[in-house]
Amino acid sequence: MNDTGLLRYSSRILLGGLLLLSWGCVHHIHVTPTAPAVSPTLITQSLQVLVPSLALEGADHRRGITLLEWPAEDLRSAVIDYIQSRQTFASVSDRPADVTLTVKAWLAMRSHGNYRYRLRLESTLGPSGKPPIKSYLVDKETEGSSVRWITASDRSPIADAVQAALDDLLTQIEADHLLYRK
Repeated sequence: MNDTGLLRYSSRILLGGLLLLSWGCVHHIHVTPTAPAVSPTLITQSLQVLVPSLALEGADHRRGITLLEWPAEDLRSAVIDYIQSRQTFASVSDRPADVTLTVKAWLAMRSHGNYRYRLRLESTLGPSGKPPIKSYLVDKETEGSSVRWITASDRSPIADAVQAALDDLLTQIEADHLLYRK
């Protein structure tokens, strides 16, 4: 093998090793919050859940911090499953319905001794195809460990923040149930 062939071979091995290393350093987040109980209030309308954005701040932008992957689709599925189990609406899905809940989410991570995870949900609810009736803001913070060696280091505090945020959001929506009567 000549020098050019050896250089190409070495480059391929190095590139393959870097790709393998980078895949191993990504924490793939999946959350499954559960409703603490069935809602005492039923809103007799079908609900469409939209999560147009989920912004991540901190986890991928600071040197030495493991990459974090949490797609908006996972949060949308978590919201749908949570609301279905809580039984606040007649039905819940990601398809067109009587009313639409739009949730924009931000997750910020900071390191001050232990990692802090702050989840902010800005949500609107109203008749599909019309301006929303009301906006809701939920801001929850949880604390993780001082290191992020394994995926659970991120997943557990994020799941706790999602659980607390959805508990709060649905409590607010249920308090306003008269706004969403047919």
